[in-house]
Amino acid sequence: MIPHKVKSILDAHQLSALLFEPGSTPTSELAAAQINCAVGQIAKSMLFKGKDGAFRLFVCPGDRRIDNKKLKNTIGVKARMATADETYDITGFKPGGVCPFGIEAIDIFIDVGLSSYSTIYPAAGTDASGVPVSFDQLKQVIQASECDVMMETV
Repeated sequence: MIPHKVKSILDAHQLSALLFEPGSTPTSELAAAQINCAVGQIAKSMLFKGKDGAFRLFVCPGDRRIDNKKLKNTIGVKARMATADETYDITGFKPGGVCPFGIEAIDIFIDVGLSSYSTIYPAAGTDASGVPVSFDQLKQVIQASECDVMMETV
């Protein structure tokens, strides 16, 4: 079931979530298989904690990894991936279902790598969902800053 705060945001922007069997989309690979899209189209949401104590959410292509140097250049401090408990405490979502909708009081960044797809799929607050949306619309809805924090593809 989609959390109320997420559903309210989706409704306000005429977006709807794709829903699947519980636990079926906790990773980018499983989500892509369920949705039948490229893994890169999965907009994974990852929370990082900077050395300055601030948390920041990054929405990134599901087929790439964070480049720590680019991450530091973007936020100005070294950062580490938040723990599962920190992620839940800050976002209200469990890892595997973290989404950028309804996140308050922290900065949100969206990686430009997602802009190469006409449709991307962030989660809707569960490990069994995806929301079809364009890069520009997602950026506007979640009020994210563009960034380039992913490793180059090989």
